[in-house]
Amino acid sequence: MRKIAVMGGTFNPIHNGHLHLVRRFQQIIGADRVLLIPTGTPPHKIAPNLAPARDRLEMCRLAVLPDGFEVSDMEIRRTGPSYTSDTLRAVKRENPDAELFFITGEDMFLTLHDWHEPEVIYSLATVCSAPRSSRGCSALRSYAERAVKNGAKTMICDIQYLPISSTIVRDAVRRGEDLLDYVPTAVADYIYHHHLYLEEQNESGII
Repeated sequence: MRKIAVMGGTFNPIHNGHLHLVRRFQQIIGADRVLLIPTGTPPHKIAPNLAPARDRLEMCRLAVLPDGFEVSDMEIRRTGPSYTSDTLRAVKRENPDAELFFITGEDMFLTLHDWHEPEVIYSLATVCSAPRSSRGCSALRSYAERAVKNGAKTMICDIQYLPISSTIVRDAVRRGEDLLDYVPTAVADYIYHHHLYLEEQNESGII
């Protein structure tokens, strides 16, 4: 059976931490295909300074080009909130014979029970996560045990954490700092050339 690893997120912007996580999980899972899916309208959080969807999509494409990973615009094309359950349904519909693995960060994994249709997510994919805080794997494994009792399939891996976040990248842009410690060169060039993240914004405009 083919294995497909799916990673969703705002990718605002995509950074080396995202890439490290998905590369390691590809190796651990033995995924035949890796699919990154930038969100259109994030349902779980207010996204400050959210770059236009077309820019986030293109930065993802540039970032994963050396790896041969795929990037999908399915959530961006979808109207309304970007729900993971809908996305996994669509991926499974297109790949009925594949085994799906959904990769998410620590913070989002620990709120799985609050997601839209968590039972659908559990039925369609193994949910994979790794620590990104001092709590390490203990909090993730404890939560995973409870999720398994509710029908989830989980995979928790103690992958080395890179202390990078999209917020750190955006702040570095506004301070005029070099971005090459945080993002691939192609992504840094795209941010500079398109003047992204120079002003703090909320979803409705500039604060």
